[in-house]
Amino acid sequence: MTELEEKIGHRFNNQDYLQTALTHSSYANETKCRGGSNERLEFLGDSVLGFVVADYLYKNFPNLPEGELTKKRASLVCEKACCGFSKQLDLGKFLLLSHGEQNSGGRTRSSILADAFESVTAAVYLDGGMEEARSFILRFVLPLMKEAKPKAFKDYKTALQEIIQKNPEEMLEYVLTGESGPDHDKHFTVEVHLNSNVIGKGGGRSKKEAEQQAAREAMELMGY
Repeated sequence: MTELEEKIGHRFNNQDYLQTALTHSSYANETKCRGGSNERLEFLGDSVLGFVVADYLYKNFPNLPEGELTKKRASLVCEKACCGFSKQLDLGKFLLLSHGEQNSGGRTRSSILADAFESVTAAVYLDGGMEEARSFILRFVLPLMKEAKPKAFKDYKTALQEIIQKNPEEMLEYVLTGESGPDHDKHFTVEVHLNSNVIGKGGGRSKKEAEQQAAREAMELMGY
């Protein structure tokens, strides 16, 4: 773990945080791992990442309106960005995966790498506090912010939300309608509902990807 801690730039007081952050659900299920998988850390890390980026954008771009801030944040915390951050740390090398997941290329799968970065972010936050997590996150985010091209990422969910929120009485909801395949090759299907009416469907190897595809279909059907 010393090699990874050097890459992360944080020496863990509680090694369990880092160990759990690297434990994929497939490995936890296969080995009946007592510490569980990194899914709960992923949940927390996603929120910490979003907050740190939003806080930075708010303080450093005082003239940007809410819509533009939302788009910038989305491009910096999306699966593609987090996967890139994960590759910089070479996290795939350190992940604990089931035999099936390893054999199917799990160490290079974008959704797994993105989730792992969020999990490690949560581990740093829990072990070292918010300022340590902020330093860790901005080390990756700031260079991407400088090199990002304005339309490098299309956040269909945010774009769809901006269209719908023009009518406050309308309500969007993403509903998981299907989940298939083994742990190492999951496929999710999602519907996006507008006031309980289905306006788009999508699929992908992660729920986030499926939601983006559903939002894209909805926008296409609406003529955007």
